Amino acid sequence: MKKTKLVSIHGGHSGQFCNHAKDTLEEIIERYIEFGFGWVGITEHVCPISNELRYPDEVISGIDVTTLAQRFMEYIRTCRYLQKKYQNKITILTAFETETYSGYREFIPSMVRQFQPDYIVGSVHHVDDICIDYSKEYYDGVADALGGVDKLYCRYFDIQYEMLRAIEPSVVGHFDLIRIFDTGYLERVHHPEIWNRIIRNLDLIRRRQITMDFNLRALIKGASEPYISAPILSEAKKMGISVVPGDDSHGVSDIGVNMEYGVDILKSRGFDTDWHKPRVLKYD
Repeated sequence: MKKTKLVSIHGGHSGQFCNHAKDTLEEIIERYIEFGFGWVGITEHVCPISNELRYPDEVISGIDVTTLAQRFMEYIRTCRYLQKKYQNKITILTAFETETYSGYREFIPSMVRQFQPDYIVGSVHHVDDICIDYSKEYYDGVADALGGVDKLYCRYFDIQYEMLRAIEPSVVGHFDLIRIFDTGYLERVHHPEIWNRIIRNLDLIRRRQITMDFNLRALIKGASEPYISAPILSEAKKMGISVVPGDDSHGVSDIGVNMEYGVDILKSRGFDTDWHKPRVLKYD
């Protein structure tokens, strides 16, 4: 039987370029090589637009937006260097992960033009400029401001839809991250006002031929299943959407964790495990 190739479409956050990660980018790439990965997308977070939109851990550390922009520039340079250095051992794709805070519709395309990544991962971490996956306190605060968790889900999937249309990423990251602090998510996603938005977003993903990240980091953080959850994964399969595993690694110790389990889930659901690389961006 043909062995399934190890890949990660969304990985490689490092302590060198991300406050909530560990280890150097080269150490992380060396571990991917050690584990026999065929290809990996390195997808560091884009730098923020302003000091007001920094991640909470960046605020605590006192790093300002100018320093973060310089660090992001160094990330791209370093990743391109390592991409060439290890090209005979692994295929590295230099990418970055987007945000959806105020101003991103203009900011992200400008960053793509400036840095010319191989692809971008379209992710939603912010709802109305608040980072909803940083803590339950932040999550609950946004939910209360919107009128409840159902409203938060609706707002999240509306922001995601707008992002997918506005910047046309090659990959959508952790599609249902909104369930991160919601123990009742399996029932909630079927509420008509939420489910209709999920189907709408999936249909756009299908039409734009965007790949979905099957994000295994959820398991490290205590979730019972990866992002994408089972009912949404079933719909993605029905629509013929490409789903590819991503370890969303934030250090050497995360690499490949739960990968076999995730691949088994995708195999059992009938997904193609001859993994397709994300659509690589072309530049003039």
